[in-house]
Amino acid sequence: MRGMGLGCVLAVVALAAPLRGQPSPEEFFKRLDANGDGKLSREEIPERARQNFERMDRDKDGSISREEHEEVARRFREAAPGGKRPEGGRPPAMPPGVKLEADIPYAGTDNPRQRLDLLVPEAPKGGKLPVVVFIHGGGWQNGDKTGGRRQVADLVASGEFAGVSVGYRLTDEAQFPQQIYDCKAAIRWIRANAEKRGLDPDKIAVWGSSAGGHLVSLLGTSGDVKELEGELGPNNGASSRVSCVVNFYGPSELLTMGAQSKPGGRISHDAPDSPEAKLVGGALQENKEKAKAASPITHVSKDDPPFLHIHGDADPVVPYAQSEALHEALKKVGVASALVTVEGGGHGQGFPPETREIVTRFLRHQLRGEAGETPDQKIAAAQGGPGGKRGK
Repeated sequence: MRGMGLGCVLAVVALAAPLRGQPSPEEFFKRLDANGDGKLSREEIPERARQNFERMDRDKDGSISREEHEEVARRFREAAPGGKRPEGGRPPAMPPGVKLEADIPYAGTDNPRQRLDLLVPEAPKGGKLPVVVFIHGGGWQNGDKTGGRRQVADLVASGEFAGVSVGYRLTDEAQFPQQIYDCKAAIRWIRANAEKRGLDPDKIAVWGSSAGGHLVSLLGTSGDVKELEGELGPNNGASSRVSCVVNFYGPSELLTMGAQSKPGGRISHDAPDSPEAKLVGGALQENKEKAKAASPITHVSKDDPPFLHIHGDADPVVPYAQSEALHEALKKVGVASALVTVEGGGHGQGFPPETREIVTRFLRHQLRGEAGETPDQKIAAAQGGPGGKRGK
């Protein structure tokens, strides 16, 4: 079964316990969640499960959500002889007022990874809806679109936006540029189907974290790059350009990541087995041209859309300097770009609730014309940074 080579001790403990009359997976999650923030930090999970933390953290936000915990539990249960999907393993329910259409093929294929989920409000507020597209992280080798629903659901519930969560081929079956081909095919599908679904084809934002931040940044800077367009799907007459980009700690210049990493970083980016190497098909420094083509900063031009970057300056996975460099490159050519630094924040860790508010204001300004430019700013990490509370 895909993804179950993790040795997921947490799932084993959580699922086996009820068989012995112990707490259910849901109750077990609550017991582990010592600070009651609805997520599990590395320190909160059993020590013997921590070696699998990165793989259980499917959306790479630096914590294990209830949905991620239950997804691991579901996979373990289904893999067992006579396994049955537990109630708690279902994808998270949509908030009231949100309709979900799942697993829409956008590329004209039967590949389950080339699907998107569309979320629309039951009571839209006025006219065609701007669209917020979320692209998941996972080092281009893990994760799926299910977690993206959670990121856009509250925006959709407001009635002011539609939401889309995009799946794409991972590096176990495809290498760059196939991932960006997938993402562009998804944008073309949205634009080609906008009229019949009540969407605004001229107001499409993209938002992603980590590897997803890389892909949305590439969508933003390569709108004029024919070589990265691809010809996937039936909608090649539609544009893949986007209206604005929300980049959560995504790589922007692959060849500099190794030199920028601080001692003790979690990944040796120049190694032949790094996530970036798997993306481009070999060690970065031995595949420089492909690494450059895969780097959003390479394609920066004056007609790129506005960007919002949010990055923790203590990120041990993607160096903070990656967002700094892309931010400066965009400003240099006159593109609107704002950098929000989470002081003491890690790889999605320690992000305070204010982070989400900044994103929402940016999207309302860019997509709905509401007042409020987003300035460069620094915000304090929540409760002590990487070891503290998580948020988006």
